[in-house]
Amino acid sequence: MTRYVCIHGHFYQPPRENPWLEEVEVEDSAYPYHDWNARITAECYGPNAASRILDSDKRIIDIVNNYAKISFNFGPTLLSWLEQNKPDVYAAILEADEVSRKRFGGHGAALAQVYNHIIMPLASSRDKYTQIHWGIHDFEQRFRRKPEGMWLPETAVDLETLDMLAEAGILFTILSPKQAAKVRRSGDEIWTDVSRGTVDTSMPYLCRLPSGRSIALFFYDDTLAQDVAFGNLLGNGEVFAGRMMQYFSRTRNGDGLLTVASDGETYGHHHRFGDMALAYALWLTEEKSPAKITVFGEYLSLFPPTHEAVILENTSWSCPHGIERWRSDCGCCTHGTIVRTSSPVSHPRPGEGRKPLLLQGCELSWRQKWRTPLRQAMDWLRDTLVPIYVDRMNSLVSDPWLARDAYIRLISDRSPAATDAFFSEYAFRPLSPEDRVQALKLLEMQRNALLMYTSCGWFFDDISGIEPVQVMQYACRAMQLLREVSGLDLEPEYSAILREAPSNVPEYRNGAEVYEHFVQTAVVDLSRVGFHVALSSLAADTGEDVRIRNYTIRMEAFERSEAGDLRLAMGRIFLRSHITSEENTLEFAVVYLGGHNFLGGAREYSDPALFRKMQAELRNAFSLSDVPQLIIAIRKHFGERSYSLWDLFKDGQRKVLYYILDSTLQDLESEYRQIYRTHFPLLKVMREMQVPVPKALEDPVWYILNADLKKALKAQEIDTADLYILVNEMINSKFTPDTEVLEFAATKAILSRMQQIPASADATGLLETINTVFKTLQPLNLNYDLWESQNMYFRIGRRDYKPAREKAKSGDEKARRWVAAFEELGKNLGVNCSC
Repeated sequence: MTRYVCIHGHFYQPPRENPWLEEVEVEDSAYPYHDWNARITAECYGPNAASRILDSDKRIIDIVNNYAKISFNFGPTLLSWLEQNKPDVYAAILEADEVSRKRFGGHGAALAQVYNHIIMPLASSRDKYTQIHWGIHDFEQRFRRKPEGMWLPETAVDLETLDMLAEAGILFTILSPKQAAKVRRSGDEIWTDVSRGTVDTSMPYLCRLPSGRSIALFFYDDTLAQDVAFGNLLGNGEVFAGRMMQYFSRTRNGDGLLTVASDGETYGHHHRFGDMALAYALWLTEEKSPAKITVFGEYLSLFPPTHEAVILENTSWSCPHGIERWRSDCGCCTHGTIVRTSSPVSHPRPGEGRKPLLLQGCELSWRQKWRTPLRQAMDWLRDTLVPIYVDRMNSLVSDPWLARDAYIRLISDRSPAATDAFFSEYAFRPLSPEDRVQALKLLEMQRNALLMYTSCGWFFDDISGIEPVQVMQYACRAMQLLREVSGLDLEPEYSAILREAPSNVPEYRNGAEVYEHFVQTAVVDLSRVGFHVALSSLAADTGEDVRIRNYTIRMEAFERSEAGDLRLAMGRIFLRSHITSEENTLEFAVVYLGGHNFLGGAREYSDPALFRKMQAELRNAFSLSDVPQLIIAIRKHFGERSYSLWDLFKDGQRKVLYYILDSTLQDLESEYRQIYRTHFPLLKVMREMQVPVPKALEDPVWYILNADLKKALKAQEIDTADLYILVNEMINSKFTPDTEVLEFAATKAILSRMQQIPASADATGLLETINTVFKTLQPLNLNYDLWESQNMYFRIGRRDYKPAREKAKSGDEKARRWVAAFEELGKNLGVNCSC
């Protein structure tokens, strides 16, 4: 037996999509990125798909896909987002699993995960079953194979969950060493107590289950995992590799398996350049150490378990109190809470039952007493929805729970053909369009009732955080769907339970107020979607280019008028939800009153005469610029269905506000440019004579210089001579560049030209232009994001560099010029072109 190393990354983000729009809205805390998914993709998921290995001069000598050499799981909801928004990263993840199967004897690197990261021991048996089967189906659809292993969220485990995994054909899962209770060699009668984390992690164990089934368990090395996640081990790949080899000095025979498991975001998001440390450690382990990189499936096939293990039920890797972090004020937190424990908290032994969890000597500034009422509210809602779901669905499908388990097929594919196939299989009679809408709403109600248990809702410090708000939005969506199919309103009772959930933020007081402030204000129906389209169309000057994911939008009539600062849009719009198949035709009107003041509404279109009457009244008031009459007419016709700018979806709000600002910014730039042209020579003289320059003169000149540099970089054909003049003016006049704006513009300018090279008839000219841009901008000391450009350079070099160099050696002048430009670009990008 030899040494084996398996590094597992649990890559996961909580579902962030607006439950009504199925899109992730802008998240300001992730700035400068649109949202946290986008930010963490840029910092972690993307870099691990193309990680750098550097030479002694810190230049790139290789770019590798880390996913092909480690064990990994991606949450299904995160993979869905990547597929839609970052298809190149998504494709690299799928490709890595294919490559790994060739590398590891037919065993893939990817593991499945229960669908939306719920704490399995806290779930009902029915929900556990659905979560497992949705996770498996999603995995099979993406990776085109059956999963061998499945990741349990937070490694939270109980015997029922393991039994369901085994029943579903899952061969193994991964746990913390602190989740093992006792072990023995197979066939022996004597068990060894390992409940204090002393289990030998160098081998897999067989866990025998009450049903007679069994499943293999891998326990990761806790010391290394902690140092990777929370220490400085990822500061140096060589040190990381060395520490992994030291592990084997602690094993029985100096060999066996080393398992390192942590959140995948550790490699790049939590630790910058952690992906590179991982890549280098893997390379060193393979090239210079007597150890073999493996994945769990391969190791299990080579070395079946020789020992058995009994688990500590209701435990996890991220809460020393078991699974209390997701249902009680156990003291676990992220920040804002200081907990000191004078004695360790141990897990109850199997058969002992649960003892009260007492923390001795704790000092708390924030408490999480809100966790219990939030859990109670969700459990009450789930249990209340179940009989209604069964009763209603029994009139539509042959088996409501079988239909729910199969609903993952429609979540994966919302096409009409897939919907037809679904109902052909599960409906016991032909369903009318109205019946289909009812069935889909009931299934969506159940999906949201599963999503509302996403573990992050309880993980952090306060009920007003974005994660608890997100799970409450799922609950709200489930209750809205219930109202639409049955007329029952559960919100009063749900809010009453939340009122017992105290917030640490004084202005919110409790969960009910958080729900009122952040959840109820987010509710969307077709009329609000219609208003969003109407107002966005007014800002876009057209009724044709507004798109909302998961809605079919067809503008059937659109009329737009302008009079000074006033603008009016009216029309008729057809909307159809791809989720529930609900559809309607709405009539709308929206008026822009100047500034940030919009008013409008949308309602069901039912009477052509009434629609024409509304149009006539609004046209008449608008032609007279009678603002009070316009407001009266809007409120008369739309009543409660009238909206303002505040009712737009977040991204729509930004778009409209930028639309409002656009003309103002153009006017300001025109005035600033006049100051620049008239007074820039005077400013330069004052600077040379060291005379203080008035801010009223300095700021407009600074703005115009940076604006012109940005425009020069965004031009389709960069005028490098003009760029040189602008940079020199900025340097000689001692202005500081607007670094964030210029770095972004320069990064895009470089990348766009890199992308043109493979198909360009003048690739050498493009290479020389990019080099000139680097040289010209050098005095500004900008920091570029060159990740994508380096990837492009590496691919081009692998394909073209050696053939071009051979031609250059034989006297080909064109090839010589290309090679010279390419080598210079390698220096600018920090890539060793001889790679």
